[in-house]
Amino acid sequence: MKEKKITISQITFMALMAAVTCVLAPLSIYIGPVPISFTNLVVYFTVFVLGTKLGTGSYCLYVLLGAVGLPVFSGFTGGLGKIAGPTGGYIIGFVFMAAIGGFIMERADRRIIPTVFGWVLGTAVDYAMGTAWFVIVAHCSVVYALTVCVVPFIFVDIVKIILGTVIAKEVRKGLIKANIISGSEKKAAAC
Repeated sequence: MKEKKITISQITFMALMAAVTCVLAPLSIYIGPVPISFTNLVVYFTVFVLGTKLGTGSYCLYVLLGAVGLPVFSGFTGGLGKIAGPTGGYIIGFVFMAAIGGFIMERADRRIIPTVFGWVLGTAVDYAMGTAWFVIVAHCSVVYALTVCVVPFIFVDIVKIILGTVIAKEVRKGLIKANIISGSEKKAAAC
């Protein structure tokens, strides 16, 4: 089956959502070495609205903007040093979170319960990648890393998953009804 080409409006939405990520991600609440960030909320929303391919592409664009030095990461930081730093594994892990959650979401035709399960699974992968990287870079134990990098965020991330999914479902319905986006994206791949 021939894959559809990406349209100008889809590229525009990818760029728009990358810009939204650039605005919201730096707004962090510091509770320890790893801040509460709005990044994953934007990823859940973006992938639900745009689909896996475009949503993951939008996040990859955001990472590239941060990697070249724009202050779009948590705490208004940017550059390769942030990605190589203790929390860089979480930044990269969001790509896999988007791809895994989006894959499950699309296979389940964006039904809420399977989509939430997909986001939980994708977030768990992000936690694993980020925690492993944190242990390596910070030279600490896994228990310490889990205590500061995962446990404080579980409840907040569950709230973000539910909130992002419910809001995105309604926004997507409105965008489809207004013929701004198509409701027929299927089987998209990650960046």
